[in-house]
Amino acid sequence: MKTILFIFLSCIFANLPYHSNAICYGPFRDGQSPGGINPTGEQLTEDLIILSKHWSAFRMYGSRGSTEKVLEIIESKKINIKLFLGAWIANETEDSTASTSNMKELNKTIELANKYPDIVEAIIIGNETQVFWSWNRVNYNTLKKYILYVKSKTKQPITTADDFNFWNKPEGLELGSEVDFIMVHIHPLWAGALLDDALPFVSRIYDEISVLHPDKQIVIGETGWATSVHTEGQQAELINGTVGINEQFIFYNSINEWSKEKSVLTFFFEAFDEKWKGGEHPNEVEKHWGLIKSDRTPKHNLQK
Repeated sequence: MKTILFIFLSCIFANLPYHSNAICYGPFRDGQSPGGINPTGEQLTEDLIILSKHWSAFRMYGSRGSTEKVLEIIESKKINIKLFLGAWIANETEDSTASTSNMKELNKTIELANKYPDIVEAIIIGNETQVFWSWNRVNYNTLKKYILYVKSKTKQPITTADDFNFWNKPEGLELGSEVDFIMVHIHPLWAGALLDDALPFVSRIYDEISVLHPDKQIVIGETGWATSVHTEGQQAELINGTVGINEQFIFYNSINEWSKEKSVLTFFFEAFDEKWKGGEHPNEVEKHWGLIKSDRTPKHNLQK
């Protein structure tokens, strides 16, 4: 029955291969950051070998920086993993140089998608640029224009990645008709859910978005559970669930089981801790979403 359902969904939705195990990936290690020091080729190779042992697909958030090298390594070393290629789109109203930078990002995305069609399975233009709480808000018509521009020059399915509180709004419903699939972020921890309520929360939101976009495949672009949280600031106010390595593993296993049962392509957030993120305090939650520590030592006994 599951096989029949999967074949049926494959026919009516975008030509988007299903992966039972997918992951979000940021390449920066300790002492590295966007605009700063980049990972070496040896470090990227190590990461890709680790990723391919546990996941069959991963997503990256920008097309410049390390992404081209990542694709070169996958091709040259014949690493068995597929990429959902992101284009990072910045706010143009507060930075006069952002428009030029955004076009360079889009053109690099087009270049890489066309150069590596057997590795790049889909394209994601912008990340959390439309939801009301975003720090990186982009004008809706600008985002739509950029999506259509890249879509006209590439063959892969295309979308934008955003929180469910965009995809359930009028502009989200409108944009749904322009993209090939819906990539939705569903973070139960940020929604204040306790661990026992985390999977039901994801399932409920997924169902709600599916009803709103009945003719589109719904992909979960981010969901996860952090292993540390600071006791101050917005994270202390919003996060109610207990964080930790054991709690993360419980949620990881439960969301994997659910996604396989439902045939929902789900990108877990994320592969590695990223210490460059968030504030200076070492317990800052943004630093601790990885299933693997930033020094590439495992937190868990992961299985593919």
